[in-house]
Amino acid sequence: MVYSQNKIDWPVMAISGGLLLTFVIASVMNASLVGNIVDASFQFSATYFGAFWQVLMLLTFLIAIFIAFSKYGNVKLGNKENPELSTFKWISIIMCTLLAGGGVFWAAAEPMYHFITTPPMYGDVTAGTEEAVVPALTQSFLDWGFLAWAILGTLSAIVMMYGHFHKGMPLKPRTLLYPMFGEKIMKKSILGTFVDAFSIIAVAAGTIGPIGFLGLQAAYGMDALFGIPNTFLTQLLIIFGLIMIASISAVTGVHRGIQILSRFNVIFTFILILLVLLLGPGAFIFDSFIGSFGVYISDFFTNSLYRGDTEWLSFWTIFFWGWFIGYGPMMAIFISRISRGRTIRQLVTAVAIIAPIVTNFWFSVVGGSGIFYELQNAGSVSEPLETGGMPAAMIAIVQQIPFGTALAAAFLLVTVVFVATTSDSMSYTISMALTGGGDPSSGLRVFWAVIMGAVASVLLFIGEGTIDALQSFIVFTAVPVSLILLPMLWLAPRVAGTMAREQGLIHTKK
Repeated sequence: MVYSQNKIDWPVMAISGGLLLTFVIASVMNASLVGNIVDASFQFSATYFGAFWQVLMLLTFLIAIFIAFSKYGNVKLGNKENPELSTFKWISIIMCTLLAGGGVFWAAAEPMYHFITTPPMYGDVTAGTEEAVVPALTQSFLDWGFLAWAILGTLSAIVMMYGHFHKGMPLKPRTLLYPMFGEKIMKKSILGTFVDAFSIIAVAAGTIGPIGFLGLQAAYGMDALFGIPNTFLTQLLIIFGLIMIASISAVTGVHRGIQILSRFNVIFTFILILLVLLLGPGAFIFDSFIGSFGVYISDFFTNSLYRGDTEWLSFWTIFFWGWFIGYGPMMAIFISRISRGRTIRQLVTAVAIIAPIVTNFWFSVVGGSGIFYELQNAGSVSEPLETGGMPAAMIAIVQQIPFGTALAAAFLLVTVVFVATTSDSMSYTISMALTGGGDPSSGLRVFWAVIMGAVASVLLFIGEGTIDALQSFIVFTAVPVSLILLPMLWLAPRVAGTMAREQGLIHTKK
């Protein structure tokens, strides 16, 4: 049965939009109370779900790799013989959509944080020394590496593409549970409604946070570089420009706006990498990346399942796992939309292997440069980081490279486009989740792009602490979403086997 894919699911719209509106109104009325509630929910999530998330993330990656390089790897996804997009365009969109949060500022700051305070699993290494370089980058690789990417679109995308393109189910998060519940999860299903609503809330919160965060960071950067006052008006204008870009891109769809932005960002980022390697500490970056990646691989299982210092974990790895898990169902929809005609092996290789390695090298270029300059001149990066936060770290790093001001401006531009790409992709994806079809109306796409920008602006007006609260709220929203993703561990192999038999790749014994 093929379900209607052009009508808005108003119950899902009411629940997801209503809860976001409630969060904003409550923040306006009593920001400190909301902050306390969010902090408590954050601690609850990290305490009772942290270990579960670590196991879920690891198993998702391992099972995805197993499927991809088994006899199921040649399964064609999406009921289409040839891919709709070229490989470069396809990987560009994937990279830009998922890397926005770590695009520049986390890449600059996280390695430095771990360099000046060594992660507990490497507690015997003295912080701030040459010996601390590898542990700092290794931990950053873990937080933005194989596991982070695998949860965003491997097993879940396989199940989603089977449900939608092979069985006619709508492009909605509830389709992830179709192999388990059948068609009863689709119509007038309370479970289906809540699955869709919580998935939308999680990804909206996960996108609004970076939008607000970008307003703070870019305004700081413009003040430091060009003397433009870091005021709420500046932050508001930055978000307005971002949402204008995102809205135009979302309206033009995957094959024009989103694709053009993604290609621009990948090419521009590649140019920045070359400039940093040529003008900055290129040899140090390569040495650090290779050495740290080797340790990341050798300590992979130990670090992935580390439970020694749970308080430290909650503010680093568990926070990131909650953020990425929250994106999981909606990214399955988005990746399904752009991956028709790809094999399971191609999908898993692009999302869970190529993208993490590129991300880790990007962290080595930006964060590794910061560590190099910190070793040369103690405090040159760590002090701005401690006083001005992540945007200060990025600017402090880049300004120590020749043509630093121009490079810093370029880094700010690439960050704005990264977040714009994520904003338009997620407004597009939320619209797909509400209608169930691959081409939702332009008005609905723009509505969600504008709403996310407006919520970020209101939270910034209330105070910087509300953006921090929303960042923590992301972790709490991951609790129900992680329960949605858990069945993917056994549904994806089953679905892959079904498609392999349908496509004649394996034969059932009679």
